Amino acid sequence: MPRASPFCIFMTKFAQINIECINRIPMKKILSGVLAFAAIAVGSAKEVEIKLYQTSDVHGSYFPYDFITGKPLSGSLARVATVVGDAREKYGDNVLLVDNGDILQGQPTVYYYNYIDTVVPHITSEIMNYMKYDVVNVGNHDVETGRATLDRWASQCKMPVLGANIIETATGKPHFQPYEVFERDGVKIAILGMITPAIPAWLPEVLWEGLKFEDMESTARRWIPVIKEKENPDVIIGLFHAGQDGNILINYKENPSLEIAREVPGFDVVLIGHDHRRDIKRVVNVEGDTVLVMNPANNADFVTDITMKFEVDDSGKVVDKTISGELLDLSAYIADSNYMNRFNPEIETINAYVSEPLGVFTETISTRDSYFGSSEFVDLIHELQLALSGADISFVAPLSYDAMIPAGEIKVADMFHLYKYENMLYVMELTGREIKGCLEESYRKWVNTMTSPDDHLLLLKEQPVQGEAGRSTLLNRSYNFDSAAGIRYIVDVTKPAGEKVEIISMADGSPFELDKTYRVALNSYRGNGGGELLTDGAGIPHDKLSHRIVYSTDRDMRYYLSQYIKEQGTIHPHKLNQWRFVPEELVIPAAKRDYKILFPEK
Repeated sequence: MPRASPFCIFMTKFAQINIECINRIPMKKILSGVLAFAAIAVGSAKEVEIKLYQTSDVHGSYFPYDFITGKPLSGSLARVATVVGDAREKYGDNVLLVDNGDILQGQPTVYYYNYIDTVVPHITSEIMNYMKYDVVNVGNHDVETGRATLDRWASQCKMPVLGANIIETATGKPHFQPYEVFERDGVKIAILGMITPAIPAWLPEVLWEGLKFEDMESTARRWIPVIKEKENPDVIIGLFHAGQDGNILINYKENPSLEIAREVPGFDVVLIGHDHRRDIKRVVNVEGDTVLVMNPANNADFVTDITMKFEVDDSGKVVDKTISGELLDLSAYIADSNYMNRFNPEIETINAYVSEPLGVFTETISTRDSYFGSSEFVDLIHELQLALSGADISFVAPLSYDAMIPAGEIKVADMFHLYKYENMLYVMELTGREIKGCLEESYRKWVNTMTSPDDHLLLLKEQPVQGEAGRSTLLNRSYNFDSAAGIRYIVDVTKPAGEKVEIISMADGSPFELDKTYRVALNSYRGNGGGELLTDGAGIPHDKLSHRIVYSTDRDMRYYLSQYIKEQGTIHPHKLNQWRFVPEELVIPAAKRDYKILFPEK
């Protein structure tokens, strides 16, 4: 038998090596690669390029102008319109524009059309229709506006509004469309929309009556097979108004987006919202496929820019695809002039609204002081809550991390500094022991346990970033830092968590009793379990909270604050001085240092 030539021996070994390698690769990837190579080899494939842009957590930032502060904004949908307009000129119909929720709350722009003028078409739907959004998702702050506003806006949108896990209790079916499929140049793209299910942990049922919010991962597992079988898409995109840290909030998984990207196969892209954390990353799912995950954060300062390239053969089959993305800083773009001209009448309407005078403040107030003790800012809201409700005790937190209202004439715009969210006012019945438990939980999130004057007073991240403004320096969210009025107490920062608060008496000097039931004024976010002060702190089961509510306003706190200031005319903000941190020899030097960390320019 003749000997094999060296070349034949080499080719045999080469084939064996490649067969062994192929055996380690999933068959679907082998077939995809073979098809792509074959198509390219014969020159029959065409390339299709599709652009996808995502906005999220816009919070009313429609124009490059802050109607609250009177200052320019670096982002806004007006700048997004420029980016998308340029892309449509280049790519034609191969451009998709999506929004990921929380667009109906934030600036006075949306507040006005949510609650003041409810007759004309909603400005938000008008803008989204003008910009030709292809699909929009629902966020928790959109639900917070109430069913009437939410459904009015959705009915006026000319594009699909998604919400696969927003279920009508009467029918068991999704209230909004679960997903939408687009075909561009022969490529099919499916987008599945979902919202964080933790709505009941924050919002009173009156705002979402008739709806329920199902777990996102189980919803994704239910719909992915349906989409694949019915639609046979080339790309599946998750549009999730939920963050990525996977935390459990009471009985709800608030932020499961990253877990779904990893654990539920089928997604090519997962677009995140809700947590205001700008991010771009790739994760590998349980089947070994790569998923692109992106989040443009909030206020339309950035926009997600995704490029999807496809190789399509003569039969119309996608044989290869690549997906990449970047986050565009919108400060680099000017506002679209046609957009601004179209909505100039609405801009003038909002300017007139926010400029309406309400009264006069004799003192400047700031939330900065509220982290270190009694403050004029928080105590003004305490006084209003007690006056409106007739309650014994009030709980209030600084809802804005860093807000200031100068002495002088107060206008409607200032009300959005004074009270950031559209919370209603509740009165709940709590025992003295439960009140103490709430305060212990609040200060557990708020302050450190100090052993020397060199320690921090506040609970800060391990490596606070000098010069970094915003809540990111604090370990926990400042809107959960409730102080109380109506009682006198001290917070001993040398004591361990759970033992820091000593309630001395009621504000009038009468005894405070742990076993007595008191009426407590607080906002609807807190009363529904937000921040877990009532559940983890007071130990009240979440499903029992509603039984403790004895009174609720019909309108939001901002409305009542505005009416109060109008009626009073002149407001003299002052500190109630009903609580303080002790011991002072530790607290005073630590407070000075921590103030400079939180607000380094001062």
